[in-house]
Amino acid sequence: MELRLLVTFEKVATVLSFTQAAAELQYAQSSVTSQIRALESSLGTELFDRLGSRIRLTEAGERLLPYARQIIELTEEARAAVAGEEEPAGTLTVGTMESLTNYRLPPLLEFFHHRYPKVRLSLRTTIGDETRQALRQGTYDLGFLMEETTEHPGLETQVLTVEPLVLVAAPGHPLAEAAATAGAKVTTADLVRQSLLASEPGCAYRDLFERELAPLAPVAFMEFGTIEATKRAAAAGLGISLLPEVTVAAELAEGSLVRLPWEAPFTLRTQLAWRAGKRLPAHARLFVERARQLLSEQSAQG
Repeated sequence: MELRLLVTFEKVATVLSFTQAAAELQYAQSSVTSQIRALESSLGTELFDRLGSRIRLTEAGERLLPYARQIIELTEEARAAVAGEEEPAGTLTVGTMESLTNYRLPPLLEFFHHRYPKVRLSLRTTIGDETRQALRQGTYDLGFLMEETTEHPGLETQVLTVEPLVLVAAPGHPLAEAAATAGAKVTTADLVRQSLLASEPGCAYRDLFERELAPLAPVAFMEFGTIEATKRAAAAGLGISLLPEVTVAAELAEGSLVRLPWEAPFTLRTQLAWRAGKRLPAHARLFVERARQLLSEQSAQG
């Protein structure tokens, strides 16, 4: 089996489209089709079922895919070793989310930009199921997750830190004033009668928050699309919001938002994940280790 045929096969199997694979590999579509046929001929079996305009892997294709990925990854590692590249180099496609990209990752990105300029980072903003699916398909090399569970089928994970959550409101919010004057705790029952603000569906902390409230009353969130917009709405007195503490640290410090005395009955952990069985190249291993160190330092500081 020729390596270039396996590379083409892996790309088609990942995107499930001859047209998209051709565009990403910068081949003519006819070249991709002929390469897949050549590989099928050499193996004596079909690797894809053609279903009109759609395709899917056959059982033989499913069995070949993990081997193809291992061969490609080993080849890249061997090429780097033989070339004697002392400086880490390569492209990393990383799934991330707004809360991490804006509030935790800037020091990590700055570090790689200045220290390892040959490592090209491509950040893709997705959350939850989308990130996990992209990792399993090989679309992403690494992906940040903020989840309650640390075990994800088909993935290996490195837990980076526990992610504290805080329920926030404007200083003049009735719950904030009651807590300040009478020292009253906020109960879950108190929250179902309030206007609830959120960024977007799919965030683990929003889903878990909704799970806690749902048995008491129907839950409806005012959605603002981004964390920044959600914070501004809360500061303007439009309602309360549960957010990662790191995203509201500045507002809590300056007093435009206050912490309500309610403890979330669940724990989120920020994790870095990759496809199970994948041999991470040197620059990916470096990224994982540096991310672990950075978030550990951030947690120790605050």
